[in-house]
Amino acid sequence: MSYKNDFIKFMTECGVLTFGDFTLKSGRKAPYFVNTGNYRTGKQLAKLGEFYAECIKENGIEADTLFGPAYKGIPLAVSCSVALFNKYGLDVNYCFDRKEAKDHGEGGVIVGKQLTDGEKVVIIEDVITAGTAIRQVIPVLKNAAEVDIAAMVISVDRMEKGKGELSAVQEVKEEFGIDVYSIVTINDIIQAIRDGVIEGKEYLDKMIAYRETYGV
Repeated sequence: MSYKNDFIKFMTECGVLTFGDFTLKSGRKAPYFVNTGNYRTGKQLAKLGEFYAECIKENGIEADTLFGPAYKGIPLAVSCSVALFNKYGLDVNYCFDRKEAKDHGEGGVIVGKQLTDGEKVVIIEDVITAGTAIRQVIPVLKNAAEVDIAAMVISVDRMEKGKGELSAVQEVKEEFGIDVYSIVTINDIIQAIRDGVIEGKEYLDKMIAYRETYGV
C-alpha cells in the first residue's frame, strides 16, 4: 500500500475524513468532510508528521523553517519538523504566529524561530478551500522578514473551484507564485474507495457528482 493510501486509511481511522452530508463554509453541500481537529493523541500526531515529512521528501521541497499558521497549523508544523529529523536526519526550524502581538518579553507575533531575510519558509496547513488563510499568512511572514516562501504543504487538495474557475491551489500559485503540494487529492480518495482501501462505496456517486459540479 502506498503512503498515500496509508494516509487516507489513517484519516478515516482517526475520524478526520468522514462521509455523509455536510454544509461547508462556502455553502456547498459536500458528501465528505476533512477535520484535522480530530487528531487528538501523541501517536496520531507522530504518524501525521511522518506523512507530511514524506510528502516534503518525495517532492524535493527545501526548507530552512516550517511555519504553522495558528491554530491548526501549529501542531502540524511541530510534528512535521520532528518527523523530518527522526526519519531523515534533517534538523529544520519551526515557528508559528500569535493571533495577537505580544507587547512584553520578546514581543512580536512569531513564536519559535525568528525569521530572517532570505530564509526558505514552507507553510504547513491542513486543507485549502477558499485560500483565505494563505492571504492572511503572507503579510504576517513578510512583516517579520523578507523570507522566501518556498512552498505550502497541505494534507488534502479538494481540487475545487475557488473564487473563479481555478482551484484554491491554482489560485495560490497564480496570485502568489507559491507551489502547493498535498499528501493526497480528492481523486486519490475516490480511487481508494473504488479499490476498497477504505469503506464508502455508497458515497461514490455523490463524490463523483460533487467533483463534476465543483471540481477543477
